[in-house]
Amino acid sequence: MYNEQQTRFMFAALLEAEQALEHNDAPIGAVIVHKNRIIGKGHNQVELLKDPTAHAETIAISAACNFLQTNRLDECELYTTLEPCVMCSGAIMLSKIPTIYFGAFEPKFGAAGSLYNILQEGKYNHTPKVYSGLLETECKLVMQEFFRNLRNPLNKV
Repeated sequence: MYNEQQTRFMFAALLEAEQALEHNDAPIGAVIVHKNRIIGKGHNQVELLKDPTAHAETIAISAACNFLQTNRLDECELYTTLEPCVMCSGAIMLSKIPTIYFGAFEPKFGAAGSLYNILQEGKYNHTPKVYSGLLETECKLVMQEFFRNLRNPLNKV
């Protein structure tokens, strides 16, 4: 279903997710791609920065906007390991990203199909295309392992 290039970009988002583990943040990663080149990266830094808005997607969006010197990412794609939340969906909408790929659904906070479908409900002047399930198993596993270790620190190797 997904091509090699899309898989490669999601793998880059997974590598970003692993960086979040270094500071005990939920392992979520995101990359922004412009003309087949990664121009923005981010991983969760909520715990590190003590900032509830420091999600992977918002950090990647900020980096990409800084790189392109614009607030419109209308020629970009977002790859994120987990379904965006309400806040991140809002940032996606405001930055006009036309195409979103995510790995795993987020049943507790997801706003791209799980709890809500903000990105595609058609109530806004921007409706991106959203694709789910790209490297879904890998994205789920890194999250499951993180929460398993969080609940039982003796599981850590």
